[in-house]
Amino acid sequence: MSRTRTALLAAMALVAGATGTAFAVVPGDVGAAAVPCTVDYKVQNQWNTGFTASVTVTNNGAAKSSWAVKWSYAGNQKITSGWNAKVTQSGANVTAANESYNGALATGGSATFGFQGTYSGTNAIPATFTLDGVTCNVDSGGGPTDPPPDPTDPPPGNRVDNPYDGAKVYVNPEWSAKAAAEPGGSRIANQPTGVWLDRTAAINGVNGGMGLRDHLDEALKQKGSGELVVQLVIYNLPGRDCAALASNGELGPTEIDKYKTQYIDPIKTILADPKYAPLRIVTTVEIDSLPNLVTNVSPRPTATPNCDVMKANGNYVKGVGYALNKLGDVPNVYNYVDAGHHGWLGWDDNFGASAEMFKQAATAEGATVADVHGFIANTANYSALKEDHFSVDQTVAGKSVRESKWVSWNRYVDELSYAQALREKLVSLGFDSKIGMLIDTSRNGWGGANRPTGPGATTSVDTYVDGGRYDRRFNTGNWCNQKGAGLGERPQASPEPGIDAYVWMKPPGESDGASKVIDNDEGKGFDRMCDPTYTGNPRNDNNMSGALPDAPISGHWFSAQFQELMKNAYPPLS
Repeated sequence: MSRTRTALLAAMALVAGATGTAFAVVPGDVGAAAVPCTVDYKVQNQWNTGFTASVTVTNNGAAKSSWAVKWSYAGNQKITSGWNAKVTQSGANVTAANESYNGALATGGSATFGFQGTYSGTNAIPATFTLDGVTCNVDSGGGPTDPPPDPTDPPPGNRVDNPYDGAKVYVNPEWSAKAAAEPGGSRIANQPTGVWLDRTAAINGVNGGMGLRDHLDEALKQKGSGELVVQLVIYNLPGRDCAALASNGELGPTEIDKYKTQYIDPIKTILADPKYAPLRIVTTVEIDSLPNLVTNVSPRPTATPNCDVMKANGNYVKGVGYALNKLGDVPNVYNYVDAGHHGWLGWDDNFGASAEMFKQAATAEGATVADVHGFIANTANYSALKEDHFSVDQTVAGKSVRESKWVSWNRYVDELSYAQALREKLVSLGFDSKIGMLIDTSRNGWGGANRPTGPGATTSVDTYVDGGRYDRRFNTGNWCNQKGAGLGERPQASPEPGIDAYVWMKPPGESDGASKVIDNDEGKGFDRMCDPTYTGNPRNDNNMSGALPDAPISGHWFSAQFQELMKNAYPPLS
């Protein structure tokens, strides 16, 4: 799954008929400044009859408001679909023109697009590319005008298919101590949870707490002679959480450069330290970001001005792409992109559009789909893992279950079915067929005395669904400190087909947001969805929030919630 310049050279060595140099030098070219443009063409995945490829074009001339890259195939390659560019083909000749959202190409700026194609025989790499009619050289990683290969580029085949298989998972000693200090908390204090890097200061540690290196050093101690996974949450985008004030971040909507240089780059430097090469490092990349660009933007009734701003400036897409690109260069890092949950993206008009958005981000800022090892569903959320007592295929009292108020025409009723279906959709869009899904089960158990043991009465479709559903929220749009929630399935590897692991990425007991205004220096606001008296908005169909009272700001310890999660755990705690 290598995505680097060396991948291009390896691909060239594998295909008969590939040109010997794979770059065309402009006459008089004696240095990088003389090259008007470069094109980096990478074969990402190849099988007997098809392939996917990524192309990055860099403009070294005058700024452009639109662009078109052209090349010709020497073989019988046929392009069947593309993304991030309008890709057309006439005979052997291919043209890739910009989309409406990526036409601007500044001096020194780059654009990345990709496509899927078919071939037979050999899959020779094109020898010559042009940008708006001007011949470019191809960045081969070894040409006279190219920089040397990045020494942190991962060797091919270094990652395992599922990092959780055969491995222990890191127990955060700071969370473990808080859990153990709670009455009954010792029963789960040894469970692995995610380490949240939710602001720049968290890299070095906040208020004397552990920083990233401290956690990685502790992980090496816990590893012993076996394998060990460390779970990190990458969570600091500019204009973060545009639709949820409780978890707003430290960076303003336009501060993408700070995100890159002061947040992602330092994290990559630490992760790339050879000292930590023995660890399997799983990153959960930017929860609750990309789905907002689909569901909470104009003209949707759920639109917010902040989300409109983030879609217009592109900084969510750029930030996620940059993070995937840089962190994906570290050979022992496994990137999992946040994919919302079924109660957010399971509807027909959200599902496919979100998958396309994930593809756009995964091919931005130099990233490719090979930088994505998988996706994670239900991060820090409450959606039930499996609903056993009803399905969308059933009809009750003359109506489909999909027509019930609870399901509300969703295609999915739980996280497992959603995650497995989304995985198939993403593979169809060009992601690697081996990608795996994670499901956060830290707070979706919904056990306790009120857990249904069978379906509801068949009087109506609503009584049937409401009487049988495990998820006891007022609405699947409710996300803040939910009353009645419980710990879910304990973390485990390979529990179901297509699922790499059940994880506790959200540490149980850490608040989702304050139930009233609390001044803080973390940039976190007050969201009415965390107020137990709030009567709702269009995003939760104007239902009560269902939030617990007296909650601290997000990320801070919430003892009452921790106790409720243990009480309502399913499977129950012994």
